[in-house]
Amino acid sequence: MPRPTILAYYFPDWHSDPRNTAWFGDGWDEWKLLDAARPRFVGHRQPRVPASGHVDESDPAVAAAEIELAASHGVDGFLVDYYWYDDGPYLSGALDNGLLKAPNRDKVTFALMWANHELVDIFPYTDPADSRARRLKDGAISRPVFEQMVEHIVEAYFRQPHYLTVDGKPWFSLYEIGNFIAGMGGVREAREALDWFRNRVVEAGFPGLHLDAVVWGFGVLPTAVAVDDPATLVTTLGFDSATSYVWIHHADLQSFGFPRGDAGQLREEAFADYERLAKTLPVPFHPNVTVGWDSTPRISQDVPFVRGQYPFLPVFDQTPAEFAAALRRAATFIDDHPTEHPMITINAWNEWTEGSALLPDVANGLGFLEALRAEFGVRAERLAMLGVDGETGETE
Repeated sequence: MPRPTILAYYFPDWHSDPRNTAWFGDGWDEWKLLDAARPRFVGHRQPRVPASGHVDESDPAVAAAEIELAASHGVDGFLVDYYWYDDGPYLSGALDNGLLKAPNRDKVTFALMWANHELVDIFPYTDPADSRARRLKDGAISRPVFEQMVEHIVEAYFRQPHYLTVDGKPWFSLYEIGNFIAGMGGVREAREALDWFRNRVVEAGFPGLHLDAVVWGFGVLPTAVAVDDPATLVTTLGFDSATSYVWIHHADLQSFGFPRGDAGQLREEAFADYERLAKTLPVPFHPNVTVGWDSTPRISQDVPFVRGQYPFLPVFDQTPAEFAAALRRAATFIDDHPTEHPMITINAWNEWTEGSALLPDVANGLGFLEALRAEFGVRAERLAMLGVDGETGETE
């Protein structure tokens, strides 16, 4: 089997954004939530402390350092969480000003994962008496807004020489199929919108669009739009592949201990669901490996931490050794379900406020990245550019 392409989800809320300023005040970013986090139970590892400190990801120098770290440890590309609401893009500074302006930007590929979910105020969640946090933005955008987004994406991102393609077709992931259908007005209308998208990409000079569906087994987020029959919708809407975003989307978290959950059990339940998806979906399914899970920083520190809906979920604090075992589990899955373009997604590069970061922290150092490189090495065609020995992984 060829080495799988390793794609890490990149969460871009570690820089100043105009909407965040309007909602939460000057200079706000999610570092403020991480700073405020405190242990909620005995042995709880909070606050998480990044080894590099609280950096501004929209700084090209910061992006360059992270790109070097990713590429030299086997991360082939970033799937950047991309937000576009009724009034345009949100959190785009990390990509536009950081990743795309880094001098070494071509050392990794990138692609967009359209995070088209409703945005609610969990920054932090403050009212335990209110079962639903206030809505900041509706994720179900209209067809005209969708077309505006596509025009921008094709011109600003798809034309970048290091944008991820499959057989020459730009990759684009859609996070919530149900929300997309709701915004377009129905399944037929959703198919028409995606057909227009495909045609627009061809008009731009590409052989087509590689459309990837993020599929869920369980609706963890309270605002998620459930999809009862993903196989039928994947066929009807014309997706080319399917992926997972995070393990907790594939397990019934009510069956786990609280406040600490068993990461090994979560891994096995997720991969059991991956087996089901691989058998039922009409397109290749690419497995996900999750670093960990801890959404407690998104809860106000004076609010009790009790079992409930997101962000009141069990904590899964995986060690690098456990992560390495999960990578081997994903490699076995790929061997059992061979595809022309094997891929593994990683949650995540930098989801600090959800407890899932490949980036080094003061507790584990480079442990997660070293586990990734030990399992999969560095893609051969990047070795000359990186000056890294493919056998040892050491820099020349």
